[in-house]
Amino acid sequence: MASQPANALSSSAFALLDQEAHALLTRLDKVKPFALHETMVPAAALPPAVLSTIDRYLIIGRRKVYQMVRSFLHWLHSPARQSVTAETAYRRFTTLRLRFNAALSQFDIFADALTQRSEQETGVWLAGLDVMAADALFLPGDYYQMPGVICYLDRGHGAAIRRARTRLPGGGENPVAIIRVPRERMVGSGIASSLIHEVGHQAAALLDLVESIRPVLRELQRNGGEEQPAWAYWDRCISEILADFWSVARVGMTSTLGLIGVVALPRYFVFRLNLDDPHPVPWMRVRLSIAIGRALFPHPQWDQLESTWLSYYPPEELDEQKRRMLALLEKTMPVLANLLANHQPRALRGLSLKEALQVDQRQPTQLAGLFQAWRASPRQMHRASPSLVFAVIGQARIEARISPQEESQILSRMLTYWALRDTLDPSIHCARPAQIQSSATPSRLAAYSRR
Repeated sequence: MASQPANALSSSAFALLDQEAHALLTRLDKVKPFALHETMVPAAALPPAVLSTIDRYLIIGRRKVYQMVRSFLHWLHSPARQSVTAETAYRRFTTLRLRFNAALSQFDIFADALTQRSEQETGVWLAGLDVMAADALFLPGDYYQMPGVICYLDRGHGAAIRRARTRLPGGGENPVAIIRVPRERMVGSGIASSLIHEVGHQAAALLDLVESIRPVLRELQRNGGEEQPAWAYWDRCISEILADFWSVARVGMTSTLGLIGVVALPRYFVFRLNLDDPHPVPWMRVRLSIAIGRALFPHPQWDQLESTWLSYYPPEELDEQKRRMLALLEKTMPVLANLLANHQPRALRGLSLKEALQVDQRQPTQLAGLFQAWRASPRQMHRASPSLVFAVIGQARIEARISPQEESQILSRMLTYWALRDTLDPSIHCARPAQIQSSATPSRLAAYSRR
């Protein structure tokens, strides 16, 4: 078979690159803003400001890729291209295609979170979870600028967050926080534990809590003597510990029970001490959550829950090294819990974490009293913040005042209520969560709340 002349082969190679570049432009034109192609009932939709933030970010990214492709095509037909080989030109095209794929990957990240909004009932619940996540993130005092938060469901029993202002695949900062929630937790008070733990990661980043408390932990390591390995371990896990702290501070024992629902696995995994894992060993993580609860909400219920946990997983038949390490963690655990509660990061301008999170307003006896009041007058529940509602209902479940079935019914109704409230009263999107009152909602919403 006769070979083609070199100039003919080169011409064919560059012509193929021209076609491939135009194909990229064609496919890029098919990607539309979410505001044009996502179908969902209004109550399931994202707040307009959040949706426009996402669409604006993605449009800017696609526009940059579009301009890069046009620039490549201009170069491909310019005299400057005559001096390069087909290999060099194709190398430049492959870099361009990587940028194109990164732009589509970013689109898919948000598409995964938004497509479920079209599912009947689930979409509205997700909008309600968005409201609860924003409420759990909010701190009165203007300590940080609140990012948008959107939730979606996925398989598995653990939640995860892609924090706002972190790097996305292909570059650029994520414009909103995206929280993946385990579908198996819908709908019960345990959803609050998973969701607010992830919110805690975002809050810790906004307040720079990890770097704020790390010098204290490093000092304890230097002067810890025989306790040094324990403080080194807590330092390694501090990001996850702070997220657990935020969750307990927001919803009390509801958080710890939800955590048990995640980490209650076969005994091998509960006692598995992996020094490379940023999560504390599950057996001790539950106990630390209880210790945090004692520090924030003193009450005998924590002792009872700890006894129950130890009855499920008695610390027996462990090797000597693991038993010694767990004993050190157990010894330092109350100190760590109080250290977190009373920590005063610079971002809070003199307040401790427990003061900023206003834990004095969510003590177990107060939660029980609110449940009794809401039983007598259900409309009062609609005036409370979402995280407080989950704390109250979770406390009632702990005290066996409601059944799991009733808990699910109440929380499903409240998620729908919060989604509907934010849809019918646009002014809420401009208000702080603590300022939102159901008395400001239209009569249609008041009628719904009486159901």
